[in-house]
Amino acid sequence: MTKVTDPFAASPQLMKQWMAVSLAAEKSLETSLIELVKIRSSILNGCANCINMHTADARAKGETEQRIYLLSAWREAPVFSDRERAALAWTDALTMLSGGHTQKAAKDALEAHFTPEEQMNLTVMINVINGWNRIAVGFDLWYEGGAPAKAA
Repeated sequence: MTKVTDPFAASPQLMKQWMAVSLAAEKSLETSLIELVKIRSSILNGCANCINMHTADARAKGETEQRIYLLSAWREAPVFSDRERAALAWTDALTMLSGGHTQKAAKDALEAHFTPEEQMNLTVMINVINGWNRIAVGFDLWYEGGAPAKAA
């Protein structure tokens, strides 16, 4: 079995500061929007730990199974508001920078639905979840919260 590095034990001061930024970003916009962004970014980054954690968190905060499942095809799903779509498009644009995607349409939608302060808050949140995805994947972290689901 591979030993898992505990980021909080390895670098407690830096991780304390990282956690403070994370918590501040989470409180900067509406909870449902933040949870959707965290799940979407985690899907794009292939972070099973974060998908597991944030879908459980979203359910606990009242998000529906339908909307969680449809995040992987959010553009085609009619269950997201224009504001949520703008946030998800911005999440995709910033998370997949190397994919050759243009941010112009995403930025236009962002500006139409978010104030300048909210745009910055969302951008920081996207950076935070992308950072957490990389920490979790890099150090093989796994969230054990909630009861494990069993296949029928």
